[in-house]
Amino acid sequence: MNPARPAFVPDASATREEMESLQREVAAVATWADEFDFDPAAVGPLRDSGSGGDSRQATLSPGSPSAESSLPLVAGVDQAFLDDRAVSVVVVRRGGTVIERAHTVTDLEIPYIPGLLAFREGGPILAAFAELTCDPDLVVFDGSGRIHYRQAGLATHIGVTLDIPSVGVAKGLLCGTPEADVDGRPEGWRTPILADDDVENAEPGERIGHALQSRQYDSRPIVNPIYVSPGHRVAVDTATDLVERLCDGYKLPEPTRLADAYADEVKRDVASGG
Repeated sequence: MNPARPAFVPDASATREEMESLQREVAAVATWADEFDFDPAAVGPLRDSGSGGDSRQATLSPGSPSAESSLPLVAGVDQAFLDDRAVSVVVVRRGGTVIERAHTVTDLEIPYIPGLLAFREGGPILAAFAELTCDPDLVVFDGSGRIHYRQAGLATHIGVTLDIPSVGVAKGLLCGTPEADVDGRPEGWRTPILADDDVENAEPGERIGHALQSRQYDSRPIVNPIYVSPGHRVAVDTATDLVERLCDGYKLPEPTRLADAYADEVKRDVASGG
């Protein structure tokens, strides 16, 4: 899968001013409305069909025709790091079956800079997408989408570059203000993240995502919420609805949890010389 908009491919050699300018262009092109062909209700708990077990029991399969054949392809994207290299992975799943996994190991050119993550990790992620033979219907990123200083986080930047429906899921809040206090909320609770003075080209108080309490325990330390925002071609409310369904009782959505596990697997193989 190759970029639909090559001009938006992140360039790690660009100046900071050039990077921020490109992000503004990306945000101007991004669509934060539902523009996809699949039924959102078909994106849900990813149980392993046939075994009745937890979705994590599913094994890699070429995806033979089955009752799942009409379900959307949902991809998770994550990375692991080894010295100055990025292990970038994409795991694609249809219902309860992983149908394809792709990875690349590439050199990192710049350090982490808040608000410019796509310029550090975007190129390696696009390299992993180039290894895919299928075209996902939805991509879930470990990183922000519209909840970003210029409304162009990793999920938005790569989503627009590939022109694919995308959602960002971050563990921390980069910018914006929760409409309600997020501390100690019950599982299933959400509150909008509102644009503030740190968010460019947004109306004050405009909803740009949600804090979602995807998991909570009665007898354990408090679990913090996750922060969900649309990347591209997905509306604010839909993005959070999809992620809540994909979490299925866990803190993080299944697509990125699978990608995280695969990234660690590849990292171990690379570190051991495999």
